[in-house]
Amino acid sequence: MALTPVEILHMTPGRGLFGYKRAATDRLLAEIVASFEDVWRERADLADKVEQLESDLVRFRELEALLRTTLVSAERASADMKEQARKEAELILTEAHAEARAIQRTSLAENERLATETRMLRQRLRTALGAIDEETLHGLEAA
Repeated sequence: MALTPVEILHMTPGRGLFGYKRAATDRLLAEIVASFEDVWRERADLADKVEQLESDLVRFRELEALLRTTLVSAERASADMKEQARKEAELILTEAHAEARAIQRTSLAENERLATETRMLRQRLRTALGAIDEETLHGLEAA
């Protein structure tokens, strides 16, 4: 049977054949009550501390779960950003190659056009020189 300090304080032991020394017994009961009160107070303090620690544990577990979720999200975001950067780099490289090929084709076409124009000019110059030479020869013969 569990007794509270107040119950112990108000206990009156029965008297036997020889009785008991009231002052010594009352002092003993007072010491027991004081000791018991200390134990009860300590027990209540420990119960409060356990409750606080359990509350802290719940909070820390929630924080741990949040940190894990945040870490997983950050890792996923990092992987997504790397993949997106890789795709953008590939796209930029593909566009640069396409532009380089277009510039090369334009340059080759321009080179071909200039070569054709040069051949035509040379031909015209030869024709003009040939005409000048013929006129010079006819002018000399006529003179």
